[in-house]
Amino acid sequence: MFLANPRRRLVVISAIATTLLPMTGRAAGGHLEDAIADVLVWVVLVLVPILAIWLFWKLHVLPEVIAEKRHHPQAEAIKSLCLLSLAFGGMLWPFAWLWAHTKPIGYRLAYGRDMHDNYYQEMSARDEASAAAAATGTDSGAPGPARPDTDAAR
Repeated sequence: MFLANPRRRLVVISAIATTLLPMTGRAAGGHLEDAIADVLVWVVLVLVPILAIWLFWKLHVLPEVIAEKRHHPQAEAIKSLCLLSLAFGGMLWPFAWLWAHTKPIGYRLAYGRDMHDNYYQEMSARDEASAAAAATGTDSGAPGPARPDTDAAR
């Protein structure tokens, strides 16, 4: 018989007693684990949503930044599309991304230029500054932004 041995009987009785007695769910003292869990909960509840919102916003502003960097002539419209994309949960973002990376051929045919007006204002100011520096014989030492070859860009 199984319970005839006193050692087996003690094991069975202690197993039954441990299942019936109330116990805490901790392997050790539990104070360190509770503190770590409390910190992790606050990190997950506070920092993760803030970082997710920040990342979502940065991703949706990226086409606008690209359009401004490339002096896209329709940068304001791309900016508006980025804002609309934020309002519509990102569904318009791929269109803004593609628009920021395209070169508007129809714009050049209609207006005779394929860069934003700010580009031409910056280049005009740079040319005036370099002409003034050449007239006075001083060099500012800082080269201006390089002009893209408009013939090669066509």
